[in-house]
Amino acid sequence: MKPDIKAILSAALDTLIAEGRLTLTERPEIQVERAKDSAHGDFASNLAMLLAKPARAKPRDLAQQLVDALPASPLVARVEIAGPGFINFFLAEDAYRTLVPRILDAGPDYGRSHIGAGQRVQVEFVSANPTGPLHVGHGRGAAYGAVVADLLEAVGFDVHREYYVNDAGRQMDILGTSVWLRYLELCGEELRFPSNGYKGDYVWDIAATLHREHGDAYRVEAEQVFAGLPADAPVEGEPQDQTGDKEAHIDGLIAAAKRLLGDNRYRYVFELGLNTILDDIREDLAQFGVTYQEWYSERSLTESGAVNRAIERLRESGHVYEQNGALWFRSTAFGDEKDRVVVRENGQSTYFASDIAYHMDKLERGFDRVIDIWGADHHGYIPRVKAALQALGDDADKLDVLLVQFAILYRGGEKAQMSTRSGEFVTLRELRQEVGRDAARFFYVMRRCEQHMDFDLDLAKSESSDNPVYYVQYAHARICAVLRQAAERGLAVEPSAGTHNLERLTEAHEQALLRTLGRYPETVEQAALKAEPHQITHYLRELANDLHTYYNAHPFLVDDSALRDARIKLILATRQVLRNGLGLIGVSAPETM
Repeated sequence: MKPDIKAILSAALDTLIAEGRLTLTERPEIQVERAKDSAHGDFASNLAMLLAKPARAKPRDLAQQLVDALPASPLVARVEIAGPGFINFFLAEDAYRTLVPRILDAGPDYGRSHIGAGQRVQVEFVSANPTGPLHVGHGRGAAYGAVVADLLEAVGFDVHREYYVNDAGRQMDILGTSVWLRYLELCGEELRFPSNGYKGDYVWDIAATLHREHGDAYRVEAEQVFAGLPADAPVEGEPQDQTGDKEAHIDGLIAAAKRLLGDNRYRYVFELGLNTILDDIREDLAQFGVTYQEWYSERSLTESGAVNRAIERLRESGHVYEQNGALWFRSTAFGDEKDRVVVRENGQSTYFASDIAYHMDKLERGFDRVIDIWGADHHGYIPRVKAALQALGDDADKLDVLLVQFAILYRGGEKAQMSTRSGEFVTLRELRQEVGRDAARFFYVMRRCEQHMDFDLDLAKSESSDNPVYYVQYAHARICAVLRQAAERGLAVEPSAGTHNLERLTEAHEQALLRTLGRYPETVEQAALKAEPHQITHYLRELANDLHTYYNAHPFLVDDSALRDARIKLILATRQVLRNGLGLIGVSAPETM
């Protein structure tokens, strides 16, 4: 209904301008909102107040002129002016009934729009380091990012989904070295596994593949590997009075692996670990309903010269300086809390330098807006990335960073432990296998992304009205069951065309359901523009509640053929909106449950 109200207001404004009663240098955007109090009508607009200053007129006088110029509409029963100049619209009794044929005609397109006007938006999400399987924490970012992208696409934006693959740097070296050390153990070498290595079973699996395919070809005696290394930090079960530096120890092991294996053999182990885990991540995300247009390699930034080019641009603009042998970006000049290193003393560029180059490249690719979806623990990173874009002379306002809080998993009231390094975590695959993709996707987007989330496994698996995804899906399945019953009884399930018989929808439950159906397009629009998928889940729960309440109060397959036709139309429209909304959040709409 909102677009219809906007249209008649726009027509009234056109009339005032054409008749010379109103002169504007710039036409304001017409705003229409649902009235919070039904006593004030169904919709309200502040258009007269927006026009008052440029038109140099009193808002109430302008409101009256607009009301007088409104074209006749069968949807509007009456219009009133309230307060300082609000225009309140009271809809005709059958206005919402016209939604039913609109929904049925539009089908899957109901709720979609073109407000994005084809603007190019890049959404980068998940981008987890390929150092281990995706866990339930990554799952929330995956579901949230996928739905944000799908919502933007639904309202007319040209969306590019991207995963940034951190396939370079120290963490990947730690993974490669961890795989090699486990391989050495499989070869019969006895060694103390580093406290800072990756310890998950998946590391053993990769090492086993290396051993199975290459035997002892990569074997080196453990004494050679650990000779002359800094002491490691003590681990559980060892005397705590021992001292050691776990970071220096793992760095020494990385250096030893590169030296003893040589470039080619070390690169093979490194790539085996990277590609095995990355393939696993791709498969997990695909099974979770998450796909990308591009998997962007961090290494490509160095290989293409983008990192050096970004640093050179910063140097030319006077925003870097040398200190203690390193090259620093003066990010404090742009509001960051301290300056940041972009090139270390050893000449290697930092992760931050790669991030600068990556965001420079994003804007060079011509995106109108760039959305990064990060874990909440990265909030401190936002000012420095925006500072770098400003220093490069780019528009930092084109970058939006959305932070996703952690998801805490509970099973039987007990909190699950999470640590990628120690290997103690519940994988996204395990979650999907236990509760199903639908429940996982729905639960992940039920709350604002910045809110902490407790994921109750027992609730997600329950078949009850307390389980929100079950409650919504059951509404869809219930409608399908009614249609099957009609077919079994030989009753027509193909409704008559247009608005025929819809005047019979006079019950309060029917009116409530119609009003909720009418809110769907604006809910999609707001959810997309505000990056708030939870608005869709809340809406679907409300729509399902209206349907269940209606189902419990009134029979649909009545003897009165006109009334039956009207009610079948209404539940078919409801089924379509449930299906559309569930599809937007990546959840199925089952016909039987």
